[in-house]
Amino acid sequence: MIAPELLEKYGALKKSFDKNEIIFEEGNLPTHYYQIISGQVKMSNYNDDGREFIQGIFYKEQSFGEPPLFLNQKYPANAIAVDDSEVLLLPKNNFLKLLEENPAISLKIIENLAQRLYYKSVMAAEMSTQEPEHRVLKLIDHGIAYFNFKKDANGYHINFTRQQIGDLTGLRVETVIRTIKALEKKGLLKIINRKVYR
Repeated sequence: MIAPELLEKYGALKKSFDKNEIIFEEGNLPTHYYQIISGQVKMSNYNDDGREFIQGIFYKEQSFGEPPLFLNQKYPANAIAVDDSEVLLLPKNNFLKLLEENPAISLKIIENLAQRLYYKSVMAAEMSTQEPEHRVLKLIDHGIAYFNFKKDANGYHINFTRQQIGDLTGLRVETVIRTIKALEKKGLLKIINRKVYR
């Protein structure tokens, strides 16, 4: 989102995280702006039963964890590397200075945060009122638009695991598997070599 060269000019450092390594923990105060160079990062927390709820999954060139940074509030979720990942970390004060001195980037950040807020509003309504098929399709269609899923001859490859779809929609994995099969029968999804396509 922000050119890596510009982030480095303001003092950003690259840091590598192993798969499943925690980048920051729920309850900590934010100290940095984070932008992914490679890999994937999820933000999630757990309910009292130990069930994970994924707040979001972030990919190459996306940033994560900004709202608490702007509000100086504690993180509401953990950030965890889904794969081996490389991330740029820019100290908070340097990040704020970068935004002050580059208004066009401030607008990009606002647009990005608005997109996430819109997604959360849509998914909150879906999770409280809609059937599993509708929830899964809504998530997938949003993913195509927002996560830049790759398109090939089979359609858009949906780069979420069944577990991630469940965690993002509030459904159990078994329900997700049944729902995807039902959507395939209706011709709304394709399953090719266990991969899901839209």
